[in-house]
Amino acid sequence: MSISSLWREILAYLGIERNRTRHSEKLLSALGAFVGILAVYGFSHWYLADVGALLMLASMGASAVLLFAVPHGALSQPWAVIGGHLVSAIVGVSCQKLFPGTLWTPALAVGLAVAAMHYLRCIHPPGGATALVAVIGGSSVHSMGYHYVITPVALNALTLVATAVVFNSFFAWRRYPAHWSRRLDHTRHAPPKVGSITLSQEDLAAAMEQLNSYVDITTEELVELTQLAREHAEQQVEHPQRIDAGRFYSNGELGNRWCVRQVVDAADAAEQRRDQVIYKNVAGANAYETGICQREEFRQWARFEVVESGGRWVKLGGS
Repeated sequence: MSISSLWREILAYLGIERNRTRHSEKLLSALGAFVGILAVYGFSHWYLADVGALLMLASMGASAVLLFAVPHGALSQPWAVIGGHLVSAIVGVSCQKLFPGTLWTPALAVGLAVAAMHYLRCIHPPGGATALVAVIGGSSVHSMGYHYVITPVALNALTLVATAVVFNSFFAWRRYPAHWSRRLDHTRHAPPKVGSITLSQEDLAAAMEQLNSYVDITTEELVELTQLAREHAEQQVEHPQRIDAGRFYSNGELGNRWCVRQVVDAADAAEQRRDQVIYKNVAGANAYETGICQREEFRQWARFEVVESGGRWVKLGGS
């Protein structure tokens, strides 16, 4: 094995992935974190100019890394940040009140906070620190009780999110929340070319570099995910035979072209020209818009029927 091969193997074992973002993006992340923490510290110093405020900054500092270095990540979105900190603060204060002074209270607070964030769909790693501070923050934090949830936690989390929205709005490729960026970029992509195109690992690596944003997934994981998605797609027969009112259908596209529609009215009509479908878009492209078309036109648009399960859309009968 050559030295270069050995070095690549060591980097792979350590989990060191090549950072594909440009220098300008790295500097913007640093500047955003500076501005965000400056705003948060102002509120913390205003309300709690003591060690409690400083401990609070520890978890907000971790949040700043996510909001400004990974603004489009799932863990960085507003509900994850605000909900994660709030629920963790409530859990932490509750554990401290119920089991004060025990050796296992800090661990219980963090463990329960993780579970609560999971079920409330607001996983945010710095929330664990927020729960921990509520227990080990000392008398200055303990004396606040549930007021700790409002001040400084809620105000600081809201301040950080608001700062991220304003700061990232100045840069088209960083707009935050991520949904805002996707909606604004809806018409940016060119229509797909006719013919079958097979993606390669090199294509995915190039796309990640072109994105110019830190993505918390390796190229190898993305390749595996793409392969699993392709295998899942091959199991589905295209175009449903029945178009019924109240049901949901997907066009099976990717990215900004993906759309899920619910059929509002699809009464059978004897005449072809009157056999129409009224629908509304419920997810993806042009969400919340309504339309009307011929039944056969809708059937050709629809690749398969879907149902909502666990907060995501799945093929009917799929997993």
